[in-house]
Amino acid sequence: MGDAVGQMLASAVGIAISPLPLIAVILMLATPKGQANGAAFTAGWTLALAAVVAVVVLAGSGAGTDSGKPTWSYWLKLALGVLFLLLGARQWRGRPREGHVTEPPRWMRAVDRFTPGKAAGLGAALVVANPKNLALAVGGAASIATSGAAAGGKTVAAVLMVLVGSLCTLLPLGVQLLGGDRSARVLGGWKAWTAAHNAAVMMVVLVVLGAKYVGDSISGLTT
Repeated sequence: MGDAVGQMLASAVGIAISPLPLIAVILMLATPKGQANGAAFTAGWTLALAAVVAVVVLAGSGAGTDSGKPTWSYWLKLALGVLFLLLGARQWRGRPREGHVTEPPRWMRAVDRFTPGKAAGLGAALVVANPKNLALAVGGAASIATSGAAAGGKTVAAVLMVLVGSLCTLLPLGVQLLGGDRSARVLGGWKAWTAAHNAAVMMVVLVVLGAKYVGDSISGLTT
């Protein structure tokens, strides 16, 4: 089980520090239907991530071999690593220039009119329709599937991956529910910091993960 957890942890953390879901849930929590919409958004995100991880782990475990990791897993990691490097470069090129304010997405300007159903749908969409999050989920789940862990260990690793990857939505919701009067100030600080440093943080994460995935795949394919 330790191998499965160690292999997926970097991908799970990469998902967890995603800025868009963090900002989205904080914005929702500040609306009149804040707790209902925030809980629905968190549920949509968590269930969508769990579905992606479960499908990849089940499919990848069935396609494994008895002689170590299958070759396809290294080719998949190579493709994902190159994708991460490209996304990291695009993230850096698209960073806001000094003195310029980036226009927020249309859905951010409409969160105060969201219903719980729309909030849940947005949470799911930010997992499956966001290239970075989907690639990280597939890569982490594939690492679990091709690890040497038994079925029970893979299940535990998959659950941990979903929990870690959902911290970007679970933590703000927990602060809102348990933080009392301080919650608005704390969440406002998180939102401001994330918005200000989004490009730099994500660029570093994507480049580091891309280099790791490419290096692992080249090592596996040449041995």
